[in-house]
Amino acid sequence: MTTKRFTYPVSDEKFRQIYDSPASLPGRHKWVTPDSDVREIEKLLAMPPNTIGAPLWVSGDRKRCPKCRRETNWLDIVASALGAVHSREMVAQVILGSQKFVNTEAPRAIAGLHCFRCKTAIDNLRSFKCHNWAYAKPALLKVLRQMEANP
Repeated sequence: MTTKRFTYPVSDEKFRQIYDSPASLPGRHKWVTPDSDVREIEKLLAMPPNTIGAPLWVSGDRKRCPKCRRETNWLDIVASALGAVHSREMVAQVILGSQKFVNTEAPRAIAGLHCFRCKTAIDNLRSFKCHNWAYAKPALLKVLRQMEANP
């Protein structure tokens, strides 16, 4: 049976009320993606270095890949989503954009996620978000243009 997903754009005020605190994330553990992996995400998205400045939070019941023990984070999410699910531009807009989104389901695990290093299926990551209130639309458009120039 396919589960219907419910994700809605919301105002900054509503987003902060619902989702601004890392404590709101489901799962036993909450952690931030290391800077080295954030820089790798920028490479995958063909962004200039140091474009992403916001903390990229994740949560789950385990922090590491069961096979290679690499810490699971946004790098695994982005690498798993590119091509098969989302475009680079869409992922960039989620990370850098001013529009915030709230997912009204409480997933047991994020579907289709694989370890960036060893490609093992990851079934324990429950949620992810970023706190990026600093980017204005002109800055986002500039980054998207740079991404398009680096196919």
